Amino acid sequence: MNNASGQQWRHTAESFAAELRRRIREGVRGYEAGTKLPTLREYAANSEENVARGVAEKAIDRLRAEGLIESRRGSGSYVRASRIPRTSPGRLAPEQWGRGLSIQAYDSADPPKAVDVTVGDVVPPTQVADALGVQPGDVVLSRYRRYVRDLRSVQIATAYLPTDLTRGTRIEHADTGPGGTYARLAEQGFRPTRFVERVISRAPTPEEINGVDGREWLGLRREGSLVFEIIRLAYAGERCVEVSLMVLDAEMYELVYAFPAS
Repeated sequence: MNNASGQQWRHTAESFAAELRRRIREGVRGYEAGTKLPTLREYAANSEENVARGVAEKAIDRLRAEGLIESRRGSGSYVRASRIPRTSPGRLAPEQWGRGLSIQAYDSADPPKAVDVTVGDVVPPTQVADALGVQPGDVVLSRYRRYVRDLRSVQIATAYLPTDLTRGTRIEHADTGPGGTYARLAEQGFRPTRFVERVISRAPTPEEINGVDGREWLGLRREGSLVFEIIRLAYAGERCVEVSLMVLDAEMYELVYAFPAS
């Protein structure tokens, strides 16, 4: 490929994307997670890169689509921060919450922080009422949380529990205490004994992007973003004692499963 003066360019969009991808994955200096990348003008002006501006733009666009790079309005392009691990089933083991630890602390030493915690009685969605075994129109306790990392909303979650298990307990408070909801259920004699999670990937709804009723939701930053929808049912024996509906920014999370072979 030649430029206007007949110079032979070193890179095509494919080869320059491959080179930038290598730098990011190997953590080359200047390409560590969270680092701001040079501008297109700077790439084109760098004799060592020897790349046309249009080629650099296509390469950056490709890595953005792959989720390796993110754009921040008015600021530029950045190497995307490392993904947040979500490790199952260890995070739900009684050895975690039974010791007074949060399940998020199992995943990372610096897990996302819960904000906008809202607790109250609601009439749940039909699928939740069916799972909890309550009658249509009956209220259950709802616990809404938004999780934030580096000022970015990465997850929204709502847990639903039967009111006969929550009345007068710390589950009705924003801060449920050491070990969280599962520790409080165990104190009521309903220690979770098994969990079922269903995970799908899908496009976000407008409400999940823009929020609803003045409440901020996810901080999705590009068109074509995907989310993980996770529905978790917690059982104490044969009784379903909690249903959690979670929506995670798929660009920010990795789902890790670690379990024995037998």
